[in-house]
Amino acid sequence: MRHIGSVVRCFAVLTGTLASVLFVCPAQAEWYVAGQGGVSFSNSLNNGEGVGSLAGFSISDLDLHKSPMYGAKVGYYFDSMKWLGVEMEAFSSTPHLKQQTAEVRFGGDPATSATGTLPGQDLRVTNWAPINVMFRYQIGPVEPYAGVGLGVFFARIHDGASGESASSNLRPGLNTQVGLRWRLTEHLSLFGEWKYNRATFNFDDSNAGLKGDYSAHIAAGGLGWHF
Repeated sequence: MRHIGSVVRCFAVLTGTLASVLFVCPAQAEWYVAGQGGVSFSNSLNNGEGVGSLAGFSISDLDLHKSPMYGAKVGYYFDSMKWLGVEMEAFSSTPHLKQQTAEVRFGGDPATSATGTLPGQDLRVTNWAPINVMFRYQIGPVEPYAGVGLGVFFARIHDGASGESASSNLRPGLNTQVGLRWRLTEHLSLFGEWKYNRATFNFDDSNAGLKGDYSAHIAAGGLGWHF
């Protein structure tokens, strides 16, 4: 709980900083809001290790399902540096853990391993990125852009059948994007982008769980409104 509280306080400061930057800027600079949707694919949970009473065990890389993704974003490009901006976004997906054959290893001397069927688990991941630093290049109505920032990842996993044995986790991570925006009118735009997310989850609420590196590639698109 102390770790989660520290993360929340850190991101509250970052959000306050973003708000301060935005609201002191001149009104003629460019604001935008957008809705986005897409598919989270090529998802995985790597470098899995047991925690709590399962410490000492490791598990082979685990595959996650493709999943719909939906969310929204708000951003701002500076008037004095039209190529530079900041953005806040949030989006959610359900890349459930597949039922699959997995190898469990115990690092004793000698090391031992066993292979078995791992049942599927329901997983929801929500990413809130309080600050993305954005870069763009304007070519008439076309705007290639890229961004990188800090993500706050909230993950919840449970067995799906009964919803019991649920475990939740809040962790910082990496949020990146590369995209292309087309200005249909002065105010309306259409965009498509690729995102990459990475974070380390630690599901150990019951003193026995799994820690691993979550990664996801996301193809997204949507409509934006520019002020």
